[in-house]
Amino acid sequence: MQVKTFAAGVLVAAATVLTACAAPQAATTPLAETSSLAPATTETTPTSTAPPPPPPPPCAVRTGACASLSLRLAWLLKDGAVVYGPVAMEPGDASQPTPVGSFKVAWKDKVHTSSEYGDPMPNSVFFAAGGIAFHAGPLDKPSHGCIHLTDADSEVFFAGLPVGASVEVKA
Repeated sequence: MQVKTFAAGVLVAAATVLTACAAPQAATTPLAETSSLAPATTETTPTSTAPPPPPPPPCAVRTGACASLSLRLAWLLKDGAVVYGPVAMEPGDASQPTPVGSFKVAWKDKVHTSSEYGDPMPNSVFFAAGGIAFHAGPLDKPSHGCIHLTDADSEVFFAGLPVGASVEVKA
């Protein structure tokens, strides 16, 4: 009889300790008060994180083009608002750098070939001395100082930048 009493006392003590250590339970609603029952699931809903917003243009130009060499991005702006971009671009490398500064579009040529290198330069928008232009070109190979854009982006820059438009290139 003492063994049963001892065992019962141990069980009561263990239950008390477990109850005291357990995390507080949320209040539950009696089954009769629930309007519908949903089966418990172990599936997790994937959470989607929106991509970060694109960086704003770092240039002071309000209408024209902005290019950031460090970001390798370019924008078209009108009245201080971005109307196109940012778009990926590829500038020149250290041996043939793209000039930094404020410029004006000097001339344009839809189907141009470099007289110095013999390379095609479709949709050329010339803005700096030495034949520096926005034009279609590879984004994985540095230019000879120009700003390479994709074919589609170069068409938009060609159409959106008239002669005399402002261009700002930031380091």
